[in-house]
Order: sequence, then C-alpha cells, then structure tokens
Amino acid sequence: MKLYNDVGWWEERLEQDIEEMLNKVQSVGAWKGDTLVGFARAVSDGKFRAYIEDVVIHSSYCRNGIGTKLVSKLIDELSHINVISLFCEEHLIPFYEKNNFKYSKSQYVMHRK
Repeated sequence: MKLYNDVGWWEERLEQDIEEMLNKVQSVGAWKGDTLVGFARAVSDGKFRAYIEDVVIHSSYCRNGIGTKLVSKLIDELSHINVISLFCEEHLIPFYEKNNFKYSKSQYVMHRK
C-alpha cells in the first residue's frame, strides 16, 4: 500500500483486495531491504493473451532502470503467452519500447465502469 500511496494510484483500493489480486496474477517486485520500491503485474488467460498492468515505481527510485527491469522480468515469466499487451499514457511509449512493445494505431481502448 505504501508504494501505491507514494505514486497516488488507486487510493480506494483496500489492502485485503490487493492481497487477493496478487494471489490471482503473475507479478514481480523490486525491494530495497524490506521496502517494496517497484511492482508490475499481468492479467492473463494463461495461454493466448496477457495484459501488463500496474507498473509502479516509488518516486525515490524512478529513472534508474527498475521499471525496465521489472517489465523485462515479467515478460520472461510470460514467455509462453502468444500476445502480451498493455495500455499506457502517450508519454510512456518510449519506456515500453525499451522492451520491444510497438505502438498500434489500429486498436482503441474502451472502458466500462
């Protein structure tokens, strides 16, 4: 929760809900001692598709390669999946291109709440 709070993500999420989510997804983390400083997870059907979600780096550890390494490790763990996708803000496209993601103009993101 401290990591999410640091970056201002998902303030409405409860710790018990995050714990339940972690039991259902592929995830990787970066630690400094006992402190979680980076995190990434993927939602997948286990065979054909995976979506990378919640790549989060503590503000004190940004811009030193942790995020790129976490995404790379997650991709390694998903190597059996046919297509790995993600959604990101436009300014993050160069970050994900470091792990060979390609921008696609042919798809649109749609949400329903």
